[in-house]
Amino acid sequence: MTNILKFALGSALAAALIAQPTLAQTTRKPAGAPAPAAQRGVIAAGIGVADLQAAVSNTNAYKAAVQQRQQAYKPVYDAAQARLTQLQNQLKPMADQFNADRAAKKPDAVLQVGYDAIQKAQAQGEAEIKQILAPANLSDEYVVEQITDKLPMAVQNVMGRRGLTLLLNPDAVILSAQPYDATASLVAELNTLVPSAQITPPAGWQPARVRQQQQQQQQQVSGAAPAATPRPVAPAPKPAGPQPEGR
Repeated sequence: MTNILKFALGSALAAALIAQPTLAQTTRKPAGAPAPAAQRGVIAAGIGVADLQAAVSNTNAYKAAVQQRQQAYKPVYDAAQARLTQLQNQLKPMADQFNADRAAKKPDAVLQVGYDAIQKAQAQGEAEIKQILAPANLSDEYVVEQITDKLPMAVQNVMGRRGLTLLLNPDAVILSAQPYDATASLVAELNTLVPSAQITPPAGWQPARVRQQQQQQQQQVSGAAPAATPRPVAPAPKPAGPQPEGR
């Protein structure tokens, strides 16, 4: 989930927060965890810190979705666990044989063959497990996107109530007496804005990262198309302007 959430905060929110103070994603940690002594209070008037990833992952909507997904996608998780067990059982004798060959000082060519076989089996197994888990991972992305869609509004509301004009990533603060940590306030605000989230994406739904990739590809195709299209000699058409970027 971490990579998904980092992407959502790093790209999906970038456009929505373009007019807001710079916000960066960090590693997940409980919103209620006490901050270090250098991260409590207020850095200066109007300046605070917030962990956006922790804010999203500690909302009631996200926590409830995690619990619901354990039941709704149980067959998916069971299938992934079964494939993982099968993979482990497959790799163990291969690894044992490789270690035995290495201890017996077998030629490097023999060791390389064994090593390559292990790497191939592991890569294939991991790819299959990833494919099995794809529906559950898509569900997680769907939930995250529902919450992060409201994050810009939550940030604005918290900053307005607290009188903040600048909100920083906690990791950006090297040393300060008492910065105000707005993470818990963001969690509370998101709980109000997004009391619950659906865990089953609509048919054909694609996460923001995929939609953005598709849009970029379409823009590249559109930008290249005029070059391959015959142009009239006169009057020469004006070159098309850059396509507007959206979500």
